[in-house]
Amino acid sequence: MTLATLPGVAGFVLAGGQSTRMGRDKALVELAGRPLIAYVVEALKSVGLSAQIAGARNDLSAFAPVIWDETPDAGPLSGICSALAATSAEWALFLSVDMPLLPASLIRYLASYAASTGSTVTWVSMNGFAETFPVVVRRSALPYLLKELREGHASCRAGFHEAASRTGEAIRVLSVEQLAQAGQVQDPRGLPPACWFHNVNSPQELERAERWLAGKIA
Repeated sequence: MTLATLPGVAGFVLAGGQSTRMGRDKALVELAGRPLIAYVVEALKSVGLSAQIAGARNDLSAFAPVIWDETPDAGPLSGICSALAATSAEWALFLSVDMPLLPASLIRYLASYAASTGSTVTWVSMNGFAETFPVVVRRSALPYLLKELREGHASCRAGFHEAASRTGEAIRVLSVEQLAQAGQVQDPRGLPPACWFHNVNSPQELERAERWLAGKIA
């Protein structure tokens, strides 16, 4: 199944974090000469998904349309709720702005799998650990996620589990290692799967990502 044949899947970048460890808005921090926001927006567009930005600390509208967070400083769950409320798509795929090394092939496979199975929540695991992002969330999860948020429960993972439970759908988890071994996903730059989920939240993590992109994997 290709993305062109999928029912509505919309792509969103979560960019409303405070960037405390980076010391400045990480969405605009440059990695190999390009801002982080450009990497994730391009990744969505490269697989045929629309790209919008959920939450922002600065005006990022030059990169993609911005959906302003209705509850600023309430964490990524608030951005997810704002995005789901604003979209008419059946599914929404969320990327975090601090994950610029995710390959397009993984995003494509995740979106296709979620829409073809009809799952409420679909995410991936690495080394047996379920990663919070990227994730695909069905729009029907919104009432349960909003309830969690309004009750002061800002954890995305807890919210996803609650939504899946309420809709009678177990969370689907895809093993990245198995997908890579089967040739379903790969990185054209040659980065191994262990690098794909590297979060760029600090100058040190930015430096490490720079080295990896330069071919210095250690």
